[in-house]
Amino acid sequence: MTSLEVDVLIVGAGPVGLFGAYYAGVRGLKTAVVDSLSQVGGQVSAMYPEKQIFDIAGFPAVSGRRLITNLVEQAAPYDPGYLLGQEAQRLDRVPRDGRPDLLMVKTSAGTEISAGAVVVTGGIGTFTPRPLPAGEEFLGRGLEYFVPDSADYLGKDVVVVGGGDSAVDWALMLHPIAASVTLVHRRAAFRAHHGSVARLRASPVEIVTDAQVTAAHGNGRLERVEISGADGTRTLPCQRLVAALGFTANLGPLREWGLDLHDNRHLVVDSAMRTNVPGIFAAGDIADYGGKVRLIAVGFGEVATAVNNAAVHLDPQAQLFPGHSTDSPASVPA
Repeated sequence: MTSLEVDVLIVGAGPVGLFGAYYAGVRGLKTAVVDSLSQVGGQVSAMYPEKQIFDIAGFPAVSGRRLITNLVEQAAPYDPGYLLGQEAQRLDRVPRDGRPDLLMVKTSAGTEISAGAVVVTGGIGTFTPRPLPAGEEFLGRGLEYFVPDSADYLGKDVVVVGGGDSAVDWALMLHPIAASVTLVHRRAAFRAHHGSVARLRASPVEIVTDAQVTAAHGNGRLERVEISGADGTRTLPCQRLVAALGFTANLGPLREWGLDLHDNRHLVVDSAMRTNVPGIFAAGDIADYGGKVRLIAVGFGEVATAVNNAAVHLDPQAQLFPGHSTDSPASVPA
């Protein structure tokens, strides 16, 4: 079992959680970020990494991938710890004399994190990739759910499975550098944005519809796949298989933490982003209060509020308002 001690644990590595990691660093708080997905970015990375986002302040347009890259870079000087591919599960409270209870969170990987405060930024809950009918045995050895670095696909034969935005985006992104790209979708119609589908049809990507991957083969690493459809079964060379079949999301073990829920899916908070459990805050899409607007832009403000109030929870003598970033630029670590 691995143990870790931090001031603040952030549950959820989406845009709001990443900005929270930055802001916790501004407050001088040691921070860890846990997420069930294998990479940072949450729903943005999972569902629309190449789509342009138009409602982020200061950016007329920014791709999902660039937004996440920038947020990670912004938090990097404060060295937050990232615990990826781990789900926050059990919560225990350890009383401390004259101080707030210590919150002990155990993850699905057996990591035990002790924190003075927890900020939940889990979006719509834990994301679990929908599995392929075949090929799961090659996960990490050719099969992936994300494309975090296109360089890994240089000169490879790539098969992308799915018909949503992420599948089409990744196929379009990879075809200029891959040896070949084939997109396989079990239906004739696509869920992706019509403009993206039009670009896909005009590209060199081979599109196979009304079909699915039914087998995968290789000696240690993936080498080829079988695709079955109305026209029978064919075998394609494939060193990289990208499963973009979507994700299921739910609150999972957070339901057992004693938190007040709204509609059985959102965490009820007050104006300080406090939940009903002392020391636990929430921000972003998962948080709920009267008049709530679920936008990334709103989540950024909420998590700043949550972190500043968490700082006061940890130290009642601390100032709630930390001052403006322009007041002390030298405070950023070198």
